[in-house]
Amino acid sequence: MLRTAAAYRASSSLFSRHGLSTFSLRARSTISTTASLKYSVQSIRTPGTKLNLFRTMATSTNTPPPSGATGAVASSSAKKVAKEKPDSKYSSTLLLPKTAFPLRSEAATREAAFRKRCTTDLYPWQRENNPGELFVLHDGPPYANGHLHLGHALNKLIKDFVNRYRVMRGFKVDYRPGWDCHGLPIELKALNELKVKDKSHLTPMDIRTVAQATARAAIEIQKREFLSYGIMGEFDNGYLTMDKDFETRQLKVFYEMMNKGLIYRANKPVYWSPSSQTALAESELEYKDDHKSRSAWVGFEMNKPSEALLKVLPKDASLHAVVWTTTPWTLPANRCVAVHPKLDYTLFRASNSSDPNAVYLAATDRMDEMKKRFISQAAVADGSAAEVTLESIGQVSGADLAGTTYKHPLTAESMPFITADYVTADSGSGLVHTAPGHGMDDYKACSPLGIEAFCPVNNVGKFTAEAGQELEGLQVQTDGTAKVLDILKGKGSLIQEQAYVHKYPYDWRTKKPVILRATSQWFANVGTIKDDALKATQSVKIVPESSRRRLEGFIQSRTEWCISRQRSWGVPIPVLYDAETDEPLLTKASVQHIINTVKEHGTDAWWTKTTEELLAPEYRNDGKTYRRGYDTMDVWFDSGTSWTMIEEKMPRPHLPFVADVYSEGSDQHRGWFQSSLLTSVALTGKAPFGTLITHGFLLDEKGFKQSKSIGNTVDPAVVINGGKNLQKDPAYGTDVLRLWAASSEYTKDIAIGKTILAQVAESIRKFRNTARFMLGNLNGFKEEQQVSYNDLSRLDKFMLSEVYQFSKNVNAGYEEFMYNKVFTQLQYFTSTTLSSFYLDVIKDSLYSDAEQSTQRRAIQTVLFHTLNAFTKSISPLAPHLGEEVYEHYRDCFTTPQPSVFRSGWLDAPESWNDAQLRDEFSVLKQLRGEANQLLEQARTAKVIRSSLEATVEIQMIESSSESEVQQHTQDKNSKISQGSLGQLLDSYVDDLKKLFITSDVTVTRSSGPSADVVVDHSGKGEEDGVFVREVLVPRLGSCRMVLRKATLHKCPRCWTFTSPEADALCGRCGPVVAAMSE
Repeated sequence: MLRTAAAYRASSSLFSRHGLSTFSLRARSTISTTASLKYSVQSIRTPGTKLNLFRTMATSTNTPPPSGATGAVASSSAKKVAKEKPDSKYSSTLLLPKTAFPLRSEAATREAAFRKRCTTDLYPWQRENNPGELFVLHDGPPYANGHLHLGHALNKLIKDFVNRYRVMRGFKVDYRPGWDCHGLPIELKALNELKVKDKSHLTPMDIRTVAQATARAAIEIQKREFLSYGIMGEFDNGYLTMDKDFETRQLKVFYEMMNKGLIYRANKPVYWSPSSQTALAESELEYKDDHKSRSAWVGFEMNKPSEALLKVLPKDASLHAVVWTTTPWTLPANRCVAVHPKLDYTLFRASNSSDPNAVYLAATDRMDEMKKRFISQAAVADGSAAEVTLESIGQVSGADLAGTTYKHPLTAESMPFITADYVTADSGSGLVHTAPGHGMDDYKACSPLGIEAFCPVNNVGKFTAEAGQELEGLQVQTDGTAKVLDILKGKGSLIQEQAYVHKYPYDWRTKKPVILRATSQWFANVGTIKDDALKATQSVKIVPESSRRRLEGFIQSRTEWCISRQRSWGVPIPVLYDAETDEPLLTKASVQHIINTVKEHGTDAWWTKTTEELLAPEYRNDGKTYRRGYDTMDVWFDSGTSWTMIEEKMPRPHLPFVADVYSEGSDQHRGWFQSSLLTSVALTGKAPFGTLITHGFLLDEKGFKQSKSIGNTVDPAVVINGGKNLQKDPAYGTDVLRLWAASSEYTKDIAIGKTILAQVAESIRKFRNTARFMLGNLNGFKEEQQVSYNDLSRLDKFMLSEVYQFSKNVNAGYEEFMYNKVFTQLQYFTSTTLSSFYLDVIKDSLYSDAEQSTQRRAIQTVLFHTLNAFTKSISPLAPHLGEEVYEHYRDCFTTPQPSVFRSGWLDAPESWNDAQLRDEFSVLKQLRGEANQLLEQARTAKVIRSSLEATVEIQMIESSSESEVQQHTQDKNSKISQGSLGQLLDSYVDDLKKLFITSDVTVTRSSGPSADVVVDHSGKGEEDGVFVREVLVPRLGSCRMVLRKATLHKCPRCWTFTSPEADALCGRCGPVVAAMSE
């Protein structure tokens, strides 16, 4: 049975006050996307009132009936409706909503119908047809080594939001997904897939062949998964760092940097990973805060004291320099002890020393520390340690120690003291064990003095024969350290061993500690270009702005970049070496010849061609024998040169950047962002990006970092398709995943979990609900039937003013790359502006007015513009939903488009921006809220059931104290004059009953309270059935609202109590019905 629209409308105000739209209640049946829908009403009971709710029913014969309790409720409700016997003869005269748009998305299946339209079809269309300028978002390449995780999804979705917005603004968007194909992660994965126990017999080409196959297989997997996220891009023409043209451009960058003097080779300490057997750059490290080292306090016997020392040193005394090191395994490589020239050093005896002639040397400021360190190890262990007394013998300055030598604690070789400014008295002893083969500060201090960077450690982190027979073959960080300490104990040189917990670098891939080790490596000189790089970032828009300091900090702290790696799977360093002298052949002719070879044959040629073929013709007969090197380039150099693809294929020399946008995680400040910036500035003098967007990492709902080991990760494929248990892990579809990303404040770390996803799913259900209402009421409407702006009611103009503000805020959110702000605008606009107000107020006119009436067409005009704004605003974030909504009202347009993304962007003319109306309706909505409070009281008292059973009188008390009004201020920019509440109500008196959803509202004036109304503390009048509320509107005035039960009769069609006689149509419905019968 069909209940009338006005009853539905009357009931909805109660739901609005509870944050719900009546129309938003869920359909209880499965609905076909092609089914033609009609609306019926279900009557259910709630406390204090009987609500009549529209319920969708599909006409499709294959629609399954409701099941379980739901069916029982429907059956029970149907019986009650039948028992009440409503006036069904007027049901067919009502203009009820009609649309095939379903309430439930059934996203996992329905999205597929729109996927091609908004991805693979859209991308080439916009490149060919959009009239705007080129917009390039350059993709940071993920590793091609497995399935995607949620971090990949977040990253790609942010990029897609950027791109889709630009497409709708008319830009020609270029987005080519990239993949990082070289490097250790892929090489290790490939080797594991070989399942060969002894991998030592594999040739470089064996490794390269399987690594390439592994990368290509992973790319196909990831490509399908990215497309399942609804990502729009040129996936069939993306870039791979292992493609021949990419590798050729990369070598050209090396060539240009070489010509500028930025590439050099040096034997110096670099971060070395024994677990990966390769050098690492700073960007490939992660730091562990609780690394535990076996530190040692060691006495270095001084065999040749300086003259200043001899003056204060007692006769026959043996002098020992106290040295502290957290890496005892570096002591075999010790080459000197460093002191600060301006520090004071004290010679002292320790009261517990077994050698009465032993004198020690340490910084004067470290004497308190020395007392702790001269307590015997045994005493410390058993807790019997007594305080040690130190006897000061004399002092010297650091400068006075120049010329002093000491015996190496392990080899007894004579080694010098040197001065260095980096020495401090903040920790240790003020005398620093210096091993230029194992520390950069050490290397910098020793290099000018001609002290070699000695390193007796091999590529797997074991001591070589140069460290001595006792140490050879031992792992330096474990057995090697223990053996060094044992040797020192045996020689009587170990003063104390100390467990030391500190921050230490680890290999980010293997999660194992690294070492500093001097090897011959290739470097890029960053120090000479970092000022230019910093200057280039000044014109870059960085989101969030706070990350600018992070990027600048990494650049400022860097002077060099180790670009060589000791792996087979990568782009070779294009250098040959003199076989006799090891001198590199680094000339323009040689490198250019290698580049030409790679351009024709790919980088495999480095391993498959003969050395003579790789040698430029002019060097083949120069009397020297050459060998090739087998170092490959750092993968950050690979991806860091990817901007050259844009510069080559889409040059825009007039711009101060190469690509419009780069967007990656915050870890890329020291990775891809930095390597791209440095190479671009080195070659072009400009930044590779105009805007730099940084996002955070993923947390679970409790705020913990997501980790496979903890088991708190969320798989994007499960979010989209559901898990094995769909009750536990529902199939939400792609748009829920996308809206989760959009709703998150991605510039910080982002939480996700079952509760959060359920909340996002509820939001998208409400979005669908609101869109469905508007679609249903635009049935039969055409764009050419729009009512002109000047002929709209003030309510309709106010709604367009809200659309204007909404569009303005949405634009700002997209321009600022703050998609959570766009999501918030969508939520507020649909739930508060539309469902709780405008859609609630206009239902009576939509359902009961004549179909061709100006008022109804005016409302449809506003709904058309409102739906347009909503659909376009949400489409970049939820493209499948945007396409589905557009599909159901595209016929309204004079010139419909195949896709919402081809229909342009938001169009809210300035003429809609009416601040006066917004101020007036702000007051009217406040009064509506006050009226709702009275209606609720009347329902609770069972005086009325529907708001239409009530009338409201607004009494203006002219004696209201003006000072009382003035003491409550509001927005100084308000367009309403002070104390003008009465004038405002007079001007809207004919609209108030529509806004309050009551049968009548009157405005009266008196010099005092009405004689028939006395208010008690409950707000109920003395007269039975009268409810009163005192209302103060800040700045404008005060009034009294009086609610009474309506005295006229109920119209059997619209259910307003406005008929002069029982069972008679009201003054509005009578002519409408009469016209239908003509």
